[in-house]
Amino acid sequence: MKTTIRTARLKAGLAVNRELVLLYWRIGKEILERQSAQGWGAKVIDQLARDLRVEFPDMRGLSPRNMKYMRAFAEAWPEEGFVQQAAAQITWFHNCILLDQVKDG
Repeated sequence: MKTTIRTARLKAGLAVNRELVLLYWRIGKEILERQSAQGWGAKVIDQLARDLRVEFPDMRGLSPRNMKYMRAFAEAWPEEGFVQQAAAQITWFHNCILLDQVKDG
């Protein structure tokens, strides 16, 4: 029974991680689309961060800084299929490290 519980907890954690990474990719894609339509001067990230924090005050990860990572993430991997198959298998933190390495490299 202990092994069954541990396995279920691990699977649940992986599923949550996968959904969070996909959510962040979708937010990043939306940011790219809004910036394309409205232009950089529209402060899309700042406005979206404010709006989402008002709507979801208990949710973490909706800062402008993190949204810049979401934008970079969606720009680096524009295909949702890749994100579902590969990028969602690692944590958001590790995806951000990869983005920093690509940017610095």
